[in-house]
Amino acid sequence: MRLTPTPAQTVGPFFGYALPYAGGEALVDRSHPGAVRLHGTVYDGDGVPVPDALLEIWQPDEHGGISQQPGSLHRDGYTFTGWGRAAVDGVGHYSFTTVEPGSTGDGVAPYFLVTVFARGLMDRLFTRAYLPADPSTLEQDRLLSSVPADRRQTLIATREPDGSLGFDIHFQGAQETVFLTYPNTPQFTGPVE
Repeated sequence: MRLTPTPAQTVGPFFGYALPYAGGEALVDRSHPGAVRLHGTVYDGDGVPVPDALLEIWQPDEHGGISQQPGSLHRDGYTFTGWGRAAVDGVGHYSFTTVEPGSTGDGVAPYFLVTVFARGLMDRLFTRAYLPADPSTLEQDRLLSSVPADRRQTLIATREPDGSLGFDIHFQGAQETVFLTYPNTPQFTGPVE
């Protein structure tokens, strides 16, 4: 007997219903002295904004420390947990209020780890948004320097005139974002309460 393949289940489009929560995009309050906005737009392979994606970021604090604080889903206004979740709006735009991450060690340029969930994806996608820095700092980063030179810019945020960090994500096409693979990663990881 010959079996016919059936479509696999994708990771969306239920994000607006089940996963966003109040304050998920605010890792720190806007009044925090080191607050910065990380924002951008998620685009599909045709360059059209994706209206129902969800992003998560993980990051160290401004000194490069990795938070061990519980309570990621219950923002209290002062505990930095290093994790946030934001849904895009109807035109594919997302925004986080956070602090600029510090380097976690020698030869590691500061970055945000970004995870993207969207309809049509068989699994979430991982990428990094590096802080814009002098080229020598970025060249020393082991992961970034392993990416072909003509593709590295897709992993580097841009500093905007207002001081915010812009980071667009492109699923495919000429500006396709470099996505990362982590062996032995379970299907879903998130904060444990």
